[in-house]
Amino acid sequence: MPLQHEPAGLPDGFPPAWRARACAAWQRPEQQVPAQAWLELDLDDRLHFRPSLVVVAGQELWWLDTESGAGGLRRWPIGPGLKLLHHDHNGVGTLELVEDGQRLAVWRYTLGRHLPATRLVEQFEANLAEQAEGKPLQLAKLELCPRCQSPLDPEEDECGVCAQVVHTPPSTWTLLRLWRFAHPYRWQLLAGFLLTLASTAATLVPPYLTIPLMDDVLIPYQSGREIDTGLVALLLGGLLGSALLAWGLGWAKTYILALVSERIGADLRTTTYEHLLNLSLEYFGGRRTGDLMARIGSETDRINVFLSLHLLDFATDVIMIFMTAVILFSINPSLALATLVPLPFIAWLIHVVRDRLRTGFEKIDRVWSEVTSVLADTIPGIRVVKAFAQEAREAQRFRDANRHNLEVNDKLNRLWSLFSPTVSLLTEIGLLVVWGFGIWLVAEGDITVGVLTAFLAYIGRFYTRLDSMSRIVSVTQKAASGAKRIFDILDHVSSVPEPVNPQQLERVQGKLEIRDVGFRYGNRAVIQSLNLTVQPGEMIGLVGHSGSGKSTLVNLICRFYDVAEGAILVDGVDLRSLRVADYRRHIGLVLQEPFLFFGTIAENIAYGKPDATREEIIAAARAAHAHEFILRLPQGYDSLVGERGQGLSGGERQRISIARALLIDPRILILDEATSAVDTETEKEIQKALDNLVRGRTTIAIAHRLSTLRKADRLVVMDKGRKVEEGTHDELIAREGAYWRLYQAQQRQAEAERDLIGEES
Repeated sequence: MPLQHEPAGLPDGFPPAWRARACAAWQRPEQQVPAQAWLELDLDDRLHFRPSLVVVAGQELWWLDTESGAGGLRRWPIGPGLKLLHHDHNGVGTLELVEDGQRLAVWRYTLGRHLPATRLVEQFEANLAEQAEGKPLQLAKLELCPRCQSPLDPEEDECGVCAQVVHTPPSTWTLLRLWRFAHPYRWQLLAGFLLTLASTAATLVPPYLTIPLMDDVLIPYQSGREIDTGLVALLLGGLLGSALLAWGLGWAKTYILALVSERIGADLRTTTYEHLLNLSLEYFGGRRTGDLMARIGSETDRINVFLSLHLLDFATDVIMIFMTAVILFSINPSLALATLVPLPFIAWLIHVVRDRLRTGFEKIDRVWSEVTSVLADTIPGIRVVKAFAQEAREAQRFRDANRHNLEVNDKLNRLWSLFSPTVSLLTEIGLLVVWGFGIWLVAEGDITVGVLTAFLAYIGRFYTRLDSMSRIVSVTQKAASGAKRIFDILDHVSSVPEPVNPQQLERVQGKLEIRDVGFRYGNRAVIQSLNLTVQPGEMIGLVGHSGSGKSTLVNLICRFYDVAEGAILVDGVDLRSLRVADYRRHIGLVLQEPFLFFGTIAENIAYGKPDATREEIIAAARAAHAHEFILRLPQGYDSLVGERGQGLSGGERQRISIARALLIDPRILILDEATSAVDTETEKEIQKALDNLVRGRTTIAIAHRLSTLRKADRLVVMDKGRKVEEGTHDELIAREGAYWRLYQAQQRQAEAERDLIGEES
């Protein structure tokens, strides 16, 4: 940690609410209070929310508390024998001040304050070491984030707070990244561009033909000359021919580019969804289902519409403006220059509005995802909503989200509603300039009436396309915003990567070795220095309090997450050197809450083996004790299961889940609270199915009901992410340790429940 010398004093990052209290307690001005590191506590010893402050200040440790005596300050001199211990458990961090084995103070805090707590302990130990070496104490220089003034972790490259809240606005250049999906269709796109060029040229022919029609036919006729019918027929034929040619070419270009854009959109959706499926569970833990659905659905659809319609219109507009400008300058350069008067003002408006539109549309996308997230939360959980009579509350949530969406849209529409009419006004002013200047040129004899008529026809198209191009700003920014949200998914790298040179396991035996494994969720240590070996065919039971790390260990064994320290080996091979899909093909997973997909019973059982025969499906169902209740359903194995299996009871869903695991014949089996959510009778049926499932397989079972683990070969007791005991049920009971205490607590609870039932009966 970097050090600096005097002067001492309260650093800039010191909590403002505690400055005056610290100076008063120390009885010195702010510049002379040697605070080096501090921790704002938010819990008391009863885990109630209450603020206090621990400070390392030179040769002392302070505790400033709003409810303690002595002016709200307690002090302990830093010296030999004094220790500041630091650990966390179940979302609560703990600091213990100990001297010669005697606890002097205990402080607790939520894990959002883990970083300053770590800094406090490091500074305490640094001061203690310097004092032992006889060196003068120095003040630690606290690095603060220049943006949010939060303490910076010296081991991190960026501020953890800003990384969560800073949102990068979308850029129009993001649309260029779509070329990755357009590249396979480059020849079709080239054909579409050439057709666009040709059709645009065809639409520019009619105004040019009006010059001879006016100057050589109509105006001479008014002067008494005969109409040349051959010339008229030729000119009218040219107008008709150019119109038919423009129609045919326009149809061809629109059809080709529409087909290409649909395929680009489909490839974009497929690629995004496939990438999403390959991301680790860590990614989904911080995302809402409705937001991801909106990105893959509505955002890709918006990009598709932009590519098929608006981009084509934009390309046509650009070509039309360029060709029209060339024709106008070829007819009369001075009159053509007059048409450019509004262009600088329109360009300035577009520049001013573009960034606001881009950030506005991106915000609209995020707000709209809030609306879809309410739907994604409520519809799957409709049973819970109705059970707790929360329809009005959920309706209010939707109204609030919808109102927020409306407010954001209204704010953006105020800007856009002013922009478009302003552009139209400028183009109308430009048209008036051309009229006035053109009449003056006709009066001077520099141009003919036919030239002016053709010029006005061209200029009308020029300004129409210019107005259309200004409107493309809106749809372009919408598409850029959608593309950014799509590429936010595609740019995310899975935290469970595939190996570059994967190893192959010819036949998995099922031996698991967990060597010095450590794992953290954010700042919280969940697994610490864990060692465990499971032999092929052995059944291990994991027990412990909630939050002891059992489910996390299972997730690491399934490689839903990668270990932060150590390694997990299967048959002597590190999991990280195996292809994820190849490894998981040998794992059967039965969860506490089984998930069934919308479809038939047979399809759900065969989910892990879609090519399974009906005989194999029935055999798996028989082994899972599910065959009998399936036959009682109206269509048997072809009966439709509602979304998430709502048409079945909890026990029935669990037995289908067991049948699904049996069908793939896994070598490693994970049972995560497989019987905790059912009644006693159903548990017996499920237990029979589990007996068939675990036979001959390496099994790791988690259960709160310790009685369900009687058949386990070994029990592993976990606490605070560590293995504290290991042995058979009888051995652990005889030790009267952590397992014995758990078992006794469950026995007392069971007796209390039986007594309560007896009193009620």
